[in-house]
Amino acid sequence: MSNNTKPYIGADKKLPETTIKAFILGAILSVVLSAANTYLGLFAGLTVSASIPAAVISMAVLRLFKKHNILENNIVQTSASAGESLAAGVIFTFPALVLLGYWTEFNYLETMLVALCGGVLGVLFTVPLRSALIVKKKLQFPEGVATSEVLKSGEEGGKAIRYLIWGSLVGAGIKLVESGLKLWGGIAQGATVAGNKLYMYFGMNLSPALIAVGYIVGIRIAALVFIGGVISWWIAIPIYVAITGVPDGSTAVGLGNSIWSGQIRYLGVGAMVVGGLWALIDLRQSIGFAVSSGIKAIREKVDYSKILRTERDTPMSYVIVAIGIMIIPVFIIYMRMVGDYSISALMAILMIIAGFLFSAVAGYMAGLVGSSNNPISGVTIATILTSALILLALLGSGAERGPAAAIMIGAVVCCAAAIAGDNMQDLKAGHILGATPQKQQIMQMVGVVSAALVLPLVLQLLLVGYGFGPATEANPDSLSAPQATLMASVAQGVFAGNLPWTMVYIGMALGVAIIALDQYQKSRNASFRVPVLAVAVGLYLPFQLDSAIMLGGVIAWLVSRYQNQLKASKGDGHKAALQSSERTGLLVASGLITGEALIGILLAIPVAITQRSDVLSLGLNLGTFGTVLGSAVILLVCFWLYNRATAAYKEG
Repeated sequence: MSNNTKPYIGADKKLPETTIKAFILGAILSVVLSAANTYLGLFAGLTVSASIPAAVISMAVLRLFKKHNILENNIVQTSASAGESLAAGVIFTFPALVLLGYWTEFNYLETMLVALCGGVLGVLFTVPLRSALIVKKKLQFPEGVATSEVLKSGEEGGKAIRYLIWGSLVGAGIKLVESGLKLWGGIAQGATVAGNKLYMYFGMNLSPALIAVGYIVGIRIAALVFIGGVISWWIAIPIYVAITGVPDGSTAVGLGNSIWSGQIRYLGVGAMVVGGLWALIDLRQSIGFAVSSGIKAIREKVDYSKILRTERDTPMSYVIVAIGIMIIPVFIIYMRMVGDYSISALMAILMIIAGFLFSAVAGYMAGLVGSSNNPISGVTIATILTSALILLALLGSGAERGPAAAIMIGAVVCCAAAIAGDNMQDLKAGHILGATPQKQQIMQMVGVVSAALVLPLVLQLLLVGYGFGPATEANPDSLSAPQATLMASVAQGVFAGNLPWTMVYIGMALGVAIIALDQYQKSRNASFRVPVLAVAVGLYLPFQLDSAIMLGGVIAWLVSRYQNQLKASKGDGHKAALQSSERTGLLVASGLITGEALIGILLAIPVAITQRSDVLSLGLNLGTFGTVLGSAVILLVCFWLYNRATAAYKEG
């Protein structure tokens, strides 16, 4: 759609948007999708946008009512996707407090308040940014455009949801058999050390959700993530083993995991820091425009009665008051942590400045590459590293609460930035459809509040049921929580003085090299670009996750190749078939993620009650046959995903 096209629903036409059923359905979907994304993020280190699945579910449910409309559907998905985004901000940071030992469990009130404040601030920060980035700058916001197209083709809602349901059932069933009944292990892997020097490893996580993540992000991002894994596991670890040798009694798999967790993953820290800083430098003019436009909007007095319905935002006077109110509980929490008024005030100021700045970054990046590819991890690590260094200077290296204080600053900023990027996509969809921005902003608040009330309970359930951190023989089902583990290591390493700076510096050099390559590709107008943060994600993810994501990307590439071979022309018929195929594949993949995540959460309940990870186990030890069986099931899932997407193209 052209940015100059008139809204789908004209400004002079009013349709019911914030209805009671929209409030209820939006809140419920926010809770469900935020819980699913919490599990996925802790398990895989990546989250995916839930806007399109939420839109499809909304259409299917609202069709049961006599009165419903497209703007009501849009309001529901706006609320639902806000909850999913808050989950991303929460899982990247809050588990770090447990990993640091600062919390032994998730304090409900503190977790809820910090998540709520961060999420609400993210919504508030996007109010002045909407006009700057969507109306004036006319950024594309690809996921917002895609969501609007799905909503405009709402007549297919009843048919489309069956793909989501089938995907959910398949994902849930496989997760139940693997983690509940334990017919096979979750990872197929092997390693060897030839001549006590040459280290070789390959592994893949047998998870439909990871295949689905790779399918959704596509071959380009999946390949870049995989390249990051190759650098860590096929280059860096073998070099490290060749230099240091193999300790006595080490298993090949255990050796690789130990070197990766203690040293090599810090390559990802360095690359992430460089990537976050580069995002600021590369977008400095656009960010300056967004920030200055936001400040100008705050200063200007606006007569809202004269503004078109489709351009009516929440009044800036309300926004300023709300931001002031949100600072108070955050300041109190900071005060409880450090016990010093001046330092707590400084932390609150840092949080506001970084939050608004990085919300502008996240909003702008979402407009360029979509919210799923947003550099949230990079800006959060940059925030935590900077905050930790400042707090180290103020509190000294002996401060026990210093690392946790840095994480708390990062938590609010991360939640705000995650919400900002996703909400701008929703506001773009609303801009295309002719929604009322103020009502969307209200529903974004509903989604944030609904998710914030539930997420502490989900985190606690997953902590008790699975635990966080690298899997061990004693706890093979532990959720790796890659980003949170990394955040904890950075904050603790700054205060303890034991951060492996050599690896961080090498990672920074890698980041610079990747940026140089990306700029070279840009100068050539090449279609294949190399965003540094995608490679950085692969650097610090366990290889078995990288490889599974890559497999999903390959499926997406095969589907695209099939489409290119079949199409006879580029007319409207091809466009309709392409949209049908893309939507079907996306819904099947989203179903696989949702089903696996929800059954993973449900399985944590009996585990938490009995304190036994094998409470549902059938007690069958299938060994190698079980691994082969699990691998065969994953290959069948890949074939099914490919088959559904290609069949939908042919039907379309």
